Amino acid sequence: MAKKSHAGRSSNHHSFHGGSDYGPTHKLSGNKSQRKRPRLDDNIIEITSRSQHVETAYSPPRSPQPLRAKNLSQQRYIQAIHSHMLTFGIGPAGTGKSYCAGALAAEALESGRIERIILTRPAVEAGENLGFLPGDLDQKFSVYIDAFRDILNERLGAGTVDYCLRHGRIVATPLAFMRGKTFNSKTFVILDEAQNTSVAQMKMFLTRIGEDCKVVINGDIKQSDIRGPNGLADAVARLAHLDSVYIHEFARHDIVRSGLVRDIIDCYEIPEGSEAFLATS
Repeated sequence: MAKKSHAGRSSNHHSFHGGSDYGPTHKLSGNKSQRKRPRLDDNIIEITSRSQHVETAYSPPRSPQPLRAKNLSQQRYIQAIHSHMLTFGIGPAGTGKSYCAGALAAEALESGRIERIILTRPAVEAGENLGFLPGDLDQKFSVYIDAFRDILNERLGAGTVDYCLRHGRIVATPLAFMRGKTFNSKTFVILDEAQNTSVAQMKMFLTRIGEDCKVVINGDIKQSDIRGPNGLADAVARLAHLDSVYIHEFARHDIVRSGLVRDIIDCYEIPEGSEAFLATS
């Protein structure tokens, strides 16, 4: 992929300097667009926007550093993904569950160990109804996987991610469209926000796994946005004894997003029996 991107840059470079084929430079002095072209910053990419007033967006520079765990819990989680077909990452927000999984998938794709990344999650909104979203299926679902796109942009570069999305090397699809598919050995699959799956949805997803496929399922059982039992808690209870399955639990002290997030989690996760006391105090 990097070689293809390099070739594309090389061809653009030659076409820019091709003005010398039309004669001396002074003959082009009357044409300002040919005489001087603005230099684009590497961190600015063109995007297709519904708004006619927004044509560019900032893309974070690609991280040149390999993925490194920020604590012992992340290190164990990363090792589990490397050594197991199916890994569950459960725990509070801000522990790096999604980032580690996305970064490992990007590294596997870049190295050629896999041929495709599949990103999926249930299309469940967090306590609010966004209403009708215009556009085709990809545009409708893009709002749900923006966080993963940011991770992939950082690890692979925005240009490479765009190329892979166009050519099916990175696929983002709703969980409901997984029925009938099979994940093969050249696929890295990430199911995020799995606490919002039903038991039936989780069973359907798990039975897509083929031989030697790499699958990561992430979520926080305590933050489910659906009523009734969720598929993540049910799957963890059912599959914990299987050799090819690893269940990694992150704790409050594993939060790396910020100290404030740790304090906020503490405020919301009040021990049972304390809520009534706070309500009357």
